[in-house]
Amino acid sequence: MNAPSGADTTLIDTLIDCRDAARTYGQGERAVVAVHGATCQVRAGDRIAIMGPSGSGKSTLLHLMAGLERPTSGEIAWPALGRPATARDIGVVFQSPSLIPALDVVENAALPLALSGTSESEARRRALSALDAVGVADLADKLPEELSGGQAQRVAVARVLALRPRVVLADEPTGQLDRATGRHVVDVLLDTAAELGAALVVTTHDPTVGERLTERWPMHEGRLATTVPAPAAPGPRTAPRARPNATRGETS
Repeated sequence: MNAPSGADTTLIDTLIDCRDAARTYGQGERAVVAVHGATCQVRAGDRIAIMGPSGSGKSTLLHLMAGLERPTSGEIAWPALGRPATARDIGVVFQSPSLIPALDVVENAALPLALSGTSESEARRRALSALDAVGVADLADKLPEELSGGQAQRVAVARVLALRPRVVLADEPTGQLDRATGRHVVDVLLDTAAELGAALVVTTHDPTVGERLTERWPMHEGRLATTVPAPAAPGPRTAPRARPNATRGETS
């Protein structure tokens, strides 16, 4: 992706900078616009929920933020992370199944660390700690085919948390979980982000998940509206109010 031209030094603390970023699939009459010109910024400490129904473009925008897809037009940069951003900078919890079938649970959770040069023993230690945090350490020697959908999703969350990234992007992390387990996973995401000083961006269609984060950005038919404050959630896990971090957003 191309960094915004003429980016000023005030962006030095900005982890993700989207400027009129759009994504279109196909061409001509069959073209489908998944994201219309989204402009937003994510900074350390931000707690953001991108809210919208299925098909609203949430997942595509998250993939653009992670650098997994290129914008058709507009620009995305990661000023505080360097270029390009790596998996150790940005951890992604995918909505679809993403575990490797031939690896057991702890091997799946440790794999990104091993690939980034972490020693096998340290990668395993951090993977087991992350699995324990999401409540599935007892499944460490199981294969993905032996897991329920909810268990597999928690392993995917643990795999990202073990990396200790500066940005956590979670795509519908509670979508396959029951209410109680979903609350626990959001607890873990919030606690870990607070411990690391990382930004957390979650896509969700569930208002009860959105209420746990400091900002809610509605998305409808590919159009993003930013800087919509969420009510503060009670209890010690409530994140501090994030400063408004988008100068302009698309509205539906």
